[in-house]
Amino acid sequence: MKSTIRDIARAAQVSTATVDRVLNNRPGVKATNRHRVLEAATRLGYLPETGDLAMPARPAQLEFILPVGTNLFLDELAWHIEDFCRRLPLVSSFRLHRLATAQPEEFISALDELGLQTAGIGIVAVDDPRTRAAIARISDAGMRVVTIVSDLPSSQRADYVGIDNRIAGRTAGKLMGHMLPNGSEGVTLFLGSRKYRGHEEREAGFRAVLNEEFPGIAVAEAVEIDDSRTKGYQAAMSIFARQPGLGGVYVAGGGRSGVIQAVKETFTSGRRPLVFCHDLTQPTREELLAGVLDIVVDQNVRLIAEQAIIHLLGTLVTSAPYLTKKLIEPRIITRENIPTV
Repeated sequence: MKSTIRDIARAAQVSTATVDRVLNNRPGVKATNRHRVLEAATRLGYLPETGDLAMPARPAQLEFILPVGTNLFLDELAWHIEDFCRRLPLVSSFRLHRLATAQPEEFISALDELGLQTAGIGIVAVDDPRTRAAIARISDAGMRVVTIVSDLPSSQRADYVGIDNRIAGRTAGKLMGHMLPNGSEGVTLFLGSRKYRGHEEREAGFRAVLNEEFPGIAVAEAVEIDDSRTKGYQAAMSIFARQPGLGGVYVAGGGRSGVIQAVKETFTSGRRPLVFCHDLTQPTREELLAGVLDIVVDQNVRLIAEQAIIHLLGTLVTSAPYLTKKLIEPRIITRENIPTV
């Protein structure tokens, strides 16, 4: 249940009128009382933990566009966004558009459905000239845009919330290079789509570390599977049949469940390749416990959802074209340190 102004007044030991003045940034309140109100409002969950970001004085209407499709990570991200929006009084109303695909046409169609009172929009989108042009159009109209998970730095977005995907790819490459046994026949890389800048950056980082530090380990193949379980399974089965001595598998995007299924069916006994992927979902949690997955590079979906909303609200109270980025640190998850939540 949401806290109320009366709850904050009781906790801060001031009047409800004082709480109203503080929350709406009106004058006439002592500095000590203002501090007590803000501290109580944050402690009671009425205001979010925002760090150095200023928040709008009035609640705002927000919208989000996510190409969820069958992607479990994006589905979970959508759930956390909706949950946090419902609990945050600074969000007056919200709408989340769940797209079936990441095609620019579908993204642009969703933009055409934005409400007239919408102040900001959070998006997961592919890097495409049409996407960037559409973002420029709504930005010029006064709407603030925050990219989530995969950045579009050459667009007119106001901020990006997510991990540094190039560093995430380098981290995966570093770990795999150290863990692979001598004499391995190389690794295979499965991407969702290079149209996602985040996937492209993960591939670049992964390849760079192998070239720099492990020149004897080659990327045998790199295939795009469009975040599809079916395409991932089919591509993996074909590759494993051609390369039974493959040393490692790195799934840098969605469709991981199909690749993992192919690993389980192909390598039924004896040595199997190392298997790395991104995002701690319920299925990847289970595969870690079963010993099929070795490493999950996790983005912390709940934190990304909350920070996306907070940063989107923060962009509404600044005239700066974009906020200073503070990237979320990826988590390295193994069978031994799986978080309980």
